[in-house]
Amino acid sequence: MLIYELAKNNMNDMKYHKGGNKVDKILMKVPLVEMDGDEMTRILWQMIKEELLLPFIDLKTEYYDLGLEHRNETDDRVTAAAAAATMEYGVAVKCATITPNAARMKEYNLKEMWKSPNGTIRSMLDGTVFRTPIRVKGIDPMVKCWKAPITLARHAYGDVYKNTEFKVPGAGKAELVFTAADGSQIRETIHDFDGPGILQGIHNTAKSISSFAKACFTYAADTGQDLWFATKDTISKKYDHEFKDIFQELYEKEYQEEFKAKGITYFYTLIDDAVARVMRDKGGFIWACKNYDGDVMSDMVSSAFGSLAMMTSVLVSPAGVYEYEAAHGTVQRHYYQHLEGKETSTNSVATIFAWTGALRKRGGLDGIEALVRFADQMEAAVISTIESGKMTKDLALITSLEDVSVLNSRDFIQAVRETFEAKYEQG
Repeated sequence: MLIYELAKNNMNDMKYHKGGNKVDKILMKVPLVEMDGDEMTRILWQMIKEELLLPFIDLKTEYYDLGLEHRNETDDRVTAAAAAATMEYGVAVKCATITPNAARMKEYNLKEMWKSPNGTIRSMLDGTVFRTPIRVKGIDPMVKCWKAPITLARHAYGDVYKNTEFKVPGAGKAELVFTAADGSQIRETIHDFDGPGILQGIHNTAKSISSFAKACFTYAADTGQDLWFATKDTISKKYDHEFKDIFQELYEKEYQEEFKAKGITYFYTLIDDAVARVMRDKGGFIWACKNYDGDVMSDMVSSAFGSLAMMTSVLVSPAGVYEYEAAHGTVQRHYYQHLEGKETSTNSVATIFAWTGALRKRGGLDGIEALVRFADQMEAAVISTIESGKMTKDLALITSLEDVSVLNSRDFIQAVRETFEAKYEQG
């Protein structure tokens, strides 16, 4: 728990309250943890707050700047601090952030290649990420048989996101060694190198896999949806097979009768078979995947349903902590256009829904019905705006609606506000 204690010690240096105090706004009792991000999504973040939140809510947040420059300045302590605050307050909302590569190291003059903020947060919260496409009329799935959203349940700990890796300089033997607490060892040869190469070590824990499985079964039971789980145990006969075994044991012990009573099913299949099945299914189920598989497949599903920016994403921890985010990246290309003074038409829907998801959960936990209603109505306003033909360029290119208006980034957000005020503010 050392990282948690270090994070807690740094929290006071990295947060501040934000929000108005007008009595006619919806009042909040407990702050959200707000994690700001990078590039174009950071620009949208501020627009959303200015146009869609602050005029209507006495917004209280514990603010953490997870922009890459500030992460670099704080030696990435701010990320751990934000995760610690999320554990304390129970609900967070996060903007998209940069996971640096070699090019970003040079661009931002970084001290080191900092790890994924999402990976750090997910590791500390030990949660499961649920991602579901946002459906609107006129944006039809590219897979024609899909009639209902497919929810991706992504394990959020370990594997390549907590790996150890290095380049092999030359000939030699690579070994996998486990040293037990009593000093005994298990040792296996990975490969005898006859020249340069690369190595990677990954891990997971039975506790985290069990938490993942429990979250998936509980979510499926609560929502009345079938649950699929897919991995590659025929090749990974110990690592992936452990996931399969834990899921099956938990299902038979705790959930089988409940699933049967609710008329829903659980089944396991190989991930390549699952991909083929998904392409022929009508949707309306939960697809559970390991960490990286879930990352890739959620992007595939969201794109096939219309757009990466049209998907909700929430991290749920076993302790009942929730972190809402947009499932896409920082929209780097649009950000550079913005810096050049060019007009952008960036889809902000997933980021808006991250805020509304967090506000709905905060309102539900705190018994603030007005906050829950606001979140529902703001989401309805977003969908209504798009279905009326007002949308960003990415949707205009794929919509079946006619005579649509392509709006720039800010104009779309302002159109959502106009829809909200016209239809819902008095309600």
